[in-house]
Amino acid sequence: MTRRSSHRPRPLKLGVLVSGRGSNLGAILDEIRRGRLRAEVAVVISDKPDAPALQLARTRGCATLVLDPKSYPTREQFDGAVAGALKQHGVELVVLAGYLRIITPALIEPFRHRIMNIHPALLPSFPGLKAQWQAVEAGVKLAGCTVHFVTEEVDRGPIVIQAAIPVRPGEREASLARRVLRQEHRIVPRAIELYAQGRVRVTGRTVTIRGLRAPKDTALINPPLMG
Repeated sequence: MTRRSSHRPRPLKLGVLVSGRGSNLGAILDEIRRGRLRAEVAVVISDKPDAPALQLARTRGCATLVLDPKSYPTREQFDGAVAGALKQHGVELVVLAGYLRIITPALIEPFRHRIMNIHPALLPSFPGLKAQWQAVEAGVKLAGCTVHFVTEEVDRGPIVIQAAIPVRPGEREASLARRVLRQEHRIVPRAIELYAQGRVRVTGRTVTIRGLRAPKDTALINPPLMG
């Protein structure tokens, strides 16, 4: 069970792990700059020295670090090095933002229920890689994205927040991926905000958010009932 105090005297310190372009990192930094998210990115760590996200981070004044997995004999030793770097920077919450590695207990355990991942599907459906392709191939009418806490079971951790969108007739993977990404940029900062406010509680596989109003009794239906 995890609960944080809502009386935070300073911004929440984030460690962001990246492997690619860093669009979700950009969304986080934008919300911080706008004053909508009381957090600071303490360090951005990448397993790829040429990841565009690193340049984005440097441009925005973030500390960056590259750790080469090939320099470590095992995945566990690599993840131990990542965990050590996060601790050195005083990181309180870790965000996997397009981080293309399956992490081991060497990183999960010291940050239990303090590692969030964004997955481009409505988990538990379509875990793993090529989630939008899986959704299109399955013929689903609704797709979306999920922020969840990372556990030893890949893409099976407690779900914090989800966004759903209708799949358009004849839509293909690339189009769906672009539309899902826009929702990722909305829900990743929101998940961090809720955590920073001390409103997140994890019990088993369930996340509850303290102080939320009950959602309206509405439904996203596709195809629509009319038309």
